[in-house]
Amino acid sequence: QVQVVASGGGLVQAGGSLTLSCAASGTIYSNNAMSWYRQAPGKQRELVAAFTSGDSTNYADSVKGRFTVSRDNAKNTVYLRMNSLKPEDTAVYYCAADVRLSPTAGLYRYWGQGTQVTVSS
Repeated sequence: QVQVVASGGGLVQAGGSLTLSCAASGTIYSNNAMSWYRQAPGKQRELVAAFTSGDSTNYADSVKGRFTVSRDNAKNTVYLRMNSLKPEDTAVYYCAADVRLSPTAGLYRYWGQGTQVTVSS
């Protein structure tokens, strides 16, 4: 019913930049919030950046000033621009979309498949 597809990961040197994209598609009535998480080996998944239901943004302290999240509502797409990347940003990045499938449906979270970001020192 709903697909969430993330892309844009890769290998970059420290100090470099990458832009991740995440598109939600399917029978979506409304897309309330989209967010980015990451999970490094041996660590728990953590929130990186998010667009909330009121279109405000939220960032993890570790990425503030370096990462920027933006959104194209018409395309149900969210972007994560990552600048000044550090080796500690290395992780699998996951996108999540919080959507309603109908006017009376509850809010459900759908996850993308994850995209690997590797920052070399």
